[in-house]
Amino acid sequence: MVRAGVGRRRVQTTVMVLTTVLTVAAAVLATGLLVASRAPFDNAFARQHGAHLTGEFDAAKATAPQVRATAGAEGVTAASGPYGITSLRLRVTTAPEGAKSPPLTVAGRKSAGGDVDDLDVTEGRWVRAPGEIVIESGARSMDMALGARVEADGVAGGPVLTVVGIAESVGESADGWVVPAQLGALTAEGARPDRQMLYRLAAADTRGEVASARKAVAAAVPAGALTGSQSYLDVKQAANEDTAAFIPFVTAFALLGLAMSVLIVSIVVSGAVGAATRRIGVLKSLGFTPSQVARAYVAQAAIPAAAGAALGAGLGNALSVPLMNEVASAFGTGRILIPLWVSLAVPAGVLALVAATALGPALRAARLRTTAALSVGRTPRAARGRRVRHALGRLPLPRAVVLGLAGPFARPARSATMAAAVTFGALAVTFAVGLGTSLLALEREGTPDEAGDVTVHRMMPPPGTGAPGTPGAPGGAEADPGAPPAPPAPAAGPETGASPAEITAAIEARPETAHHFATAQTEVGVSGRKGAVPLVTYRGKAPADGYRMAAGRWFSAPGEAVAPARFLESTNTAIGDTVTLRDGDRTAELRIVGEVFDLNDEGLAVRTAHASVSGLVPTWEPDEYVVDLAAGTDRGAYVKALGAALEPLGAEATAVAHDGDSPVLLAMQALIAMLTAMLVAVACLGVLNTVVLDTRERVHDLGVFKALGMSPRQTVAMVLTSVAGIGLAAGAAGVPLGVALHHYVVPEMGRSVGTNIPDALIDIYTPAHLVLLALAGIAIATAGALLPATWAAATRTATALRSE
Repeated sequence: MVRAGVGRRRVQTTVMVLTTVLTVAAAVLATGLLVASRAPFDNAFARQHGAHLTGEFDAAKATAPQVRATAGAEGVTAASGPYGITSLRLRVTTAPEGAKSPPLTVAGRKSAGGDVDDLDVTEGRWVRAPGEIVIESGARSMDMALGARVEADGVAGGPVLTVVGIAESVGESADGWVVPAQLGALTAEGARPDRQMLYRLAAADTRGEVASARKAVAAAVPAGALTGSQSYLDVKQAANEDTAAFIPFVTAFALLGLAMSVLIVSIVVSGAVGAATRRIGVLKSLGFTPSQVARAYVAQAAIPAAAGAALGAGLGNALSVPLMNEVASAFGTGRILIPLWVSLAVPAGVLALVAATALGPALRAARLRTTAALSVGRTPRAARGRRVRHALGRLPLPRAVVLGLAGPFARPARSATMAAAVTFGALAVTFAVGLGTSLLALEREGTPDEAGDVTVHRMMPPPGTGAPGTPGAPGGAEADPGAPPAPPAPAAGPETGASPAEITAAIEARPETAHHFATAQTEVGVSGRKGAVPLVTYRGKAPADGYRMAAGRWFSAPGEAVAPARFLESTNTAIGDTVTLRDGDRTAELRIVGEVFDLNDEGLAVRTAHASVSGLVPTWEPDEYVVDLAAGTDRGAYVKALGAALEPLGAEATAVAHDGDSPVLLAMQALIAMLTAMLVAVACLGVLNTVVLDTRERVHDLGVFKALGMSPRQTVAMVLTSVAGIGLAAGAAGVPLGVALHHYVVPEMGRSVGTNIPDALIDIYTPAHLVLLALAGIAIATAGALLPATWAAATRTATALRSE
């Protein structure tokens, strides 16, 4: 009986399977991401047996056996190494001259595995012979793809290496790896590689415990042999700052998906059992007991649900592979996998939900008297909804539209459940659109150092020339004696050879220049706070509207400054307070007049006019110039012309790129799109199931309408109209709920990473957006009803009239 019931109701069985597939897939994906986002570094660190402490030793002061012996230092439980290491800059052979990486630590290592720092090779393979290199994913540049050929800058006769793999080291032990025999050829002449050891510690929960282990390691080698070390706690702190932003919105999607799953599964299962009330009466008349009937109908719901749950678990894990790679890249950890217990617990929970949902209506129907169950018809009582139909009939609307608009009032409870499903769908779409828009705005507005259309950078002087006004430079002591003497140039910055006055003159000479200002950055101390903070100074009038303020205002008078939320929190200050900056014996007092939205420099950069700190950094000259162009200016042509004028001065002009998305943003956008699509699909399936039940119950009425001349097109219009009104009302209800969820989650994301989100980046919904999003309810409802509407239109009149 169970098998026959499942096979007989093919449409409902298919809907049940599809609903369960998408429900379980969405729940597995969301729950897995939620679990992974809460402790991605800890999970990856434990799986890779990451190094609690990384030590670097001077090869001239400690032999390899001496370094290896540090594995027995007090507090060390496991160690790997020693590995030879060297620092070098790599350049892809196809890149322009001068395009090279920052200094990278490259280690000689035979294999990716080991007792400590068991690396994940995420692309390609491990090195097997000289001439090959594996790059750490966080250190790779855009052009360091598999197969790229790189060479070491500054190593005479150095080999060209082929990138054969990309690996993840959760503890960031190195930026690249080669076979040990390769390392000597990558080391500059006269030098030799240093040595690296990786340690697991018995106690490493606090910085003090890691520091104690470091002292024990240092004591095990000759004095001064340990030249540097890295604690995994520093790497963990940086990684957790990225992951913290994921947790609020992943939690919101997970809870939304769970609530929607409960609703849709309840609609599908209760509808399937409720539609079988008449057949239950037949079974009881044949001698089946109420418990047998209830078990049979629970089994009829559980069989397709079990198939859907198994398929959904597989689909969720399959969809997680590319998405988890994006998330792992954003987190800066090794490969992230959905835990096995999630893949087992979620399908089991959905099956339990299906059984519980089916049991209630099955028991109610089974307890009906046999005669009552047999007398239950599938068409609602004629009186229900009649008044609404008559009232709508007075409107100048086509008859098919009137019948469709009045249809939901015949089954108010069923219509309410459909409206709830569409409301969840509209809520998800509204939340996703707002979240995606806010994230793009946060990426754009949270990088104030990328303001303007063009930036000019001061460069190192060409070798042997020096800065203007110095020996060996144009206008210096060794210049042409017949040339007129050059005017004295202002003092150059610490590592630049360009004259700020000449750069400014070149910028102002271009008629397309609308506005420009100069910036310089250094690090200073803050009274009462341990460690240095970035100090960004401005020369010229930096436009206040180019920087997003979370509170207060941009500085406008001497002695004023702005700072981000994390700086204010770390110094226990607020807007209106005064902070004292220190550099040696020099100090400067600044009054904080605004909180700037700034995601750069760990949220610690203080910004002020150079005149306000001239006594603190008296010789610090601008190293970057920001240029805004007049409207209609060809930016490429401007950069080319300005670059030609700046090159002899030792400076270069580049166009500001505003379209680069960070890995964190890309991972978030991919996650939002995937989860939203799955939730909308589940909502559409809920509508489809409800409309199928309605059209089957009203099949005799459809036959009558067709006999009276209703065309297939009018039939489709009637069915779609019956859900369009519900969709409009549900969309109108879902939009404000989605806006409220967005307004709660986005500030929480900001607070989780230690910043305040400006209101302008939260209030991103315009009236036009809200109207369009409200129409999403109609789109979801009609998309779900389109297929059953087509079936109803294709039903033959005689077949429909014979149905009871």
